[in-house]
Amino acid sequence: MPIQQLPDHLINQIAAGEVIERPASIVKELLENSLDAGATHCEIHLDHGGLERIRIRDDGGGIPKDELLLALSRHATSKIGSMDDLQAVATMGFRGEALPSIASVSRLLLTSKPASDANAWQVRYARDGELDLSPASHPDGTTVEVLNLFYNVPARRKFMRTARTEYSRCEQVVKTLALGNPQCAFRVVHNGKNTLDCAVASSESAQHQRLARVLGKAFAEAAHRVELDNNQFALQGWIASPAFSRSQADMQYFYVNGRMIKDKVVSHAVKQAYSDLIYHQRHPAFVLFLTIDPLSVDVNVHPGKQEVRFRESQLVHGFIRRSLKEFLAAVTPADTLESSGLDNDLPGAASISQSAIQGSALSAQGMPGASGYGSSTPHQQAMPLSVQDNNRGLERLGASRAAQPVSPYGDSAVAMMPPATDDTVAPPLGYAMAHLHGVYILAQNTSGLIVVDAHAAHERITYERLKTAFEAGEVASQALLVPVAVTVSEAEADQAETVATWLEGLGMQIERLSPEQLRIRSVPALLKQENAEALLRDVLSDVMEYGDSNKLREAIDKVLSSMACHGSVRANRALTVPEMNALLRQIETTPNSGQCNHGRPTWTQLDMNELDRLFMRGR
Repeated sequence: MPIQQLPDHLINQIAAGEVIERPASIVKELLENSLDAGATHCEIHLDHGGLERIRIRDDGGGIPKDELLLALSRHATSKIGSMDDLQAVATMGFRGEALPSIASVSRLLLTSKPASDANAWQVRYARDGELDLSPASHPDGTTVEVLNLFYNVPARRKFMRTARTEYSRCEQVVKTLALGNPQCAFRVVHNGKNTLDCAVASSESAQHQRLARVLGKAFAEAAHRVELDNNQFALQGWIASPAFSRSQADMQYFYVNGRMIKDKVVSHAVKQAYSDLIYHQRHPAFVLFLTIDPLSVDVNVHPGKQEVRFRESQLVHGFIRRSLKEFLAAVTPADTLESSGLDNDLPGAASISQSAIQGSALSAQGMPGASGYGSSTPHQQAMPLSVQDNNRGLERLGASRAAQPVSPYGDSAVAMMPPATDDTVAPPLGYAMAHLHGVYILAQNTSGLIVVDAHAAHERITYERLKTAFEAGEVASQALLVPVAVTVSEAEADQAETVATWLEGLGMQIERLSPEQLRIRSVPALLKQENAEALLRDVLSDVMEYGDSNKLREAIDKVLSSMACHGSVRANRALTVPEMNALLRQIETTPNSGQCNHGRPTWTQLDMNELDRLFMRGR
């Protein structure tokens, strides 16, 4: 076949193969155009999952009559005009291929009216590429109607799923855009039935309601508001508590300058931020918005605009990982209760009285961490949770029991409190009432019942103290009797030389023997039993791909975690009430105390409403 110029309609169909995969692709492209046009209300009507009909109407700026025909031409756009514009794209769409590509594989009708025009006009795209322009009746804004998708490309039509599946994917696109554009209202109608309605969310409370509407009430209750800024990047949004982890990555929404993207650098950074907090096979849930200089990100790397390329990916990765890790470590039980809608100072809520505590003879001498709740808070004797004597001191948790004041009601005195006389606000996790089967601590706060897994909580406290002690001192290094030679690529060897000082700070000393060979001379003392070569290869692999690595630190933390596990209180180890209260206060001031070292929750709350429902009170 000789070389020939392809006709425009065939060129459009080829382009459609890259841009238009299914009905959801059309919904995405058209809604992005609506948002770029300044729409504050979008209506999406779908028939048969969008396979038979897609109609999207907006109240945006509209298209003038003399630009309607041009709008259906390839590479025609109002969003970029020069290379400078392309290098700093600030709009959702910019390629000018969506409308002609959609029109080439469907029957398309475009109707529009700018506010400045007296009349609306519509253009119909014929099968051979001919355009028919005619007057129409239409309010300010634009409507795009797409009928009989892939009617002229039967091979593509056969690859479509059921109408239910295609609708589900369309709905997911709308939800994704709704999360990222609170300034716009979205309404979805499928087969004549209203299936999704999101009003404009201009306030933070309204945005939280939209979050619950789109991702469910459970996510909204578990979500913590994030607002982080380092003058170069800004990160906002919501991240769910580690206890709200998922079996799959189905609740991960990340936006860069308002554009939803999937990026392995970002995913890896968030996953590392949640390390130590969730099971390895679980996934965190989040809705995050990264604001970055448009010149620092390339959005023109994917036909569907679903990926971006950061010009300084290592800085982005480091900022996200460090910021979220520090944020999660700072989340306290009080924050968790507040995000769950449980207020420790609810009007009319049951409170622990100071006189009741004193009447139970639970006051003891100085308890660290209690002063933050006012001088009226009773002081209990602290558990010896400090790291010393190879962690064995933790076994003597109740050694000073004889020195404790004896309650006339016994160790379960709080469960038999005298009537309260002077109200005071209890700390977030309240005060201990009983030790159930030697496993769970039952505590009462102003909202209801707190249940604590004593071993899991103590394990996290011990682990965090071990990490702090490790970080505060010099990292002990163990010289290898026989240095280990490792053959790597020249690029990996170059990278190893670059990070050699950093590795030495973590206890691993390496040197370069040749362009493709390294030698390990020492490893962290805690990891002397580990495979030094495998550890170095893992570290270099991470550094090459993401700019840094947590492999060494993760291996060290694994050893510290094991030490903490063996040094923590065991099940069936009876705890006195003062010991339980001291543990509660430690939980309130320990980073990441909501989860143990293995990702299990350490405590949970049952508020009075939940308890009433269990016993059908008020029915």
